[in-house]
Amino acid sequence: MRSDVYQAIMEHKIIVIMRGIEMDRLLPTAEALIKGGIKFIEVTFNHSLADTLEETKKAIHLLRETYQKIHVGAGTVMSVEQVEAAVAAGAEYIISPHVDQEVITRTKELGAVSIPGALTPTEIVAAHKYGGDFIKLFPMENLGPDYGKAVMGPLSHIPLLAVGGVNVDTIPSFLDAGFKGVGIGGNLVNKKWIAEGDFTAICELAKQYVEATQ
Repeated sequence: MRSDVYQAIMEHKIIVIMRGIEMDRLLPTAEALIKGGIKFIEVTFNHSLADTLEETKKAIHLLRETYQKIHVGAGTVMSVEQVEAAVAAGAEYIISPHVDQEVITRTKELGAVSIPGALTPTEIVAAHKYGGDFIKLFPMENLGPDYGKAVMGPLSHIPLLAVGGVNVDTIPSFLDAGFKGVGIGGNLVNKKWIAEGDFTAICELAKQYVEATQ
């Protein structure tokens, strides 16, 4: 499974981050994204909620059961317990904001793609050494593509994803700099549109994001 998901990330390049979406809005939002051409959806753990483990498991399972043609993963994963819960619910990839050797190791043991988050060259190398399949360079909003390009000079063998503030206009610059893909959150998963039920707007914007990777 891991090799297929890895190759699909390399091909499709966009992972959409669904953070804090209410359960009754989860499927309509996902449907809009999928109609727009999105193939990867990440459901994040919300560590400010006591029941985040059960809620995130429920959301991942619902997406996997409803849509067989997309790849569902878990985000903001910060413990082995969360890795195990997410994979049991159907998560195919595990994304973290940081480098945690135990999280990476358990992810790989369970056959999922590991995407730890890092910023400095030291963190990137450590994450790769521990077994990270892709390294999420985060946050990129203020650093921009040039930082990634500079880091990739000596670390070109490590596949990086750009996350944090990436939008439809900047995707080409990040890909041109050498990033293998991007993570997109609130710039596409617009909470105002979701609250208003304007899923058509999300679908149309998703199409623009997909086109920007071509």
